[in-house]
Amino acid sequence: MIKKSIFTIVISIAVTILFAQDLKEKDIPSAVKNAFEKKYPSAKKVSWEKEKGNYEANWGGKSGEDNSAVFSPAGDFIEIVQAMPINKLPSNIAPYIQKNYNGAVIKEAGRVTDAAGKHMFEAEIKGKDLIFDENGIFIKVD
Repeated sequence: MIKKSIFTIVISIAVTILFAQDLKEKDIPSAVKNAFEKKYPSAKKVSWEKEKGNYEANWGGKSGEDNSAVFSPAGDFIEIVQAMPINKLPSNIAPYIQKNYNGAVIKEAGRVTDAAGKHMFEAEIKGKDLIFDENGIFIKVD
């Protein structure tokens, strides 16, 4: 029992380190900070994570994550995800998830805008982000 608990803790820590790390502002490269501040000058109470080699700034709302902007280590803007009510997703997304993900429940939703200005939607289920185009057609698991 103790070995299983220790194993679970070690795996949890490893996953956190590999996939998302909370960072202090001093750990953010100046190119990233400068690009973020230029693009979102009014952002307040920003928290940072390192995810998949990129830097993610989170700010706004009660949870502090109404906006999540992602930048490359060189400071290139990749995308922003703006939280939205789940019931505002295109109407075909929930049925797609019900059918293809065994009735999984959407935990969070967001509107994604990439560097080229392309709009998509994100629906989080079971710790995965499903990405849909602006018409609600499934694109990929992120």
